[in-house]
Amino acid sequence: MATRIRLQRHGKKGKAFFHLVAADSRAKRDGKFIEKLGVYNPNTNPATIEINFDRTLSWVQVGAEMSETARAILSYKGVLHKNHLLNGVKKGALSTEQAEAKFAAWLAEKDAKVSGKSEGLAKNAAADKAARLKAEAEANIAKAAALEAKNNPVEEVVEEAPVVEAAAEEATEEAPVAEAAVEETTEEATEAPAEEAGEEEASAE
Repeated sequence: MATRIRLQRHGKKGKAFFHLVAADSRAKRDGKFIEKLGVYNPNTNPATIEINFDRTLSWVQVGAEMSETARAILSYKGVLHKNHLLNGVKKGALSTEQAEAKFAAWLAEKDAKVSGKSEGLAKNAAADKAARLKAEAEANIAKAAALEAKNNPVEEVVEEAPVVEAAAEEATEEAPVAEAAVEETTEEATEAPAEEAGEEEASAE
């Protein structure tokens, strides 16, 4: 019987989380298992991974197979690295103290990376929240200004219309005067030829 370390699905649709289990390779995905080794929740950022390190390491040491996702999780948590160091100790390549020191250094570096990522995510979340609050405040100010302008409309005084009407009245008053001047001019022109004709008759006599 081949033992396989794999994920077992739980949770609801769209919010699934997984149990890390050691099970018979012939068992169904969500069927019977030999031992529960941990929990993997991808819904958080970063993902939440909690495993029983010693029990998982013991299964790896006895040759348990791993699914691709389970292998990635165990590599992330350092199980595979610890197994590699222990194999080095068995072969005499390094001592137990050296293996423990190397693994402690690896854990410290890994924790620093994880904490740095968490702090970066927290800063980004705070910056996004501040930007959203600022945009919301500006939108509220714009809405208040628009509402005030709507409730208190400014009345515009139209002064150009009376001026235009007055100009039209002046034009109508000037038109009769111009007609009278034209009539006087025509009368004078008709009287002048008559006077000239009278003077010619007098000279002829």
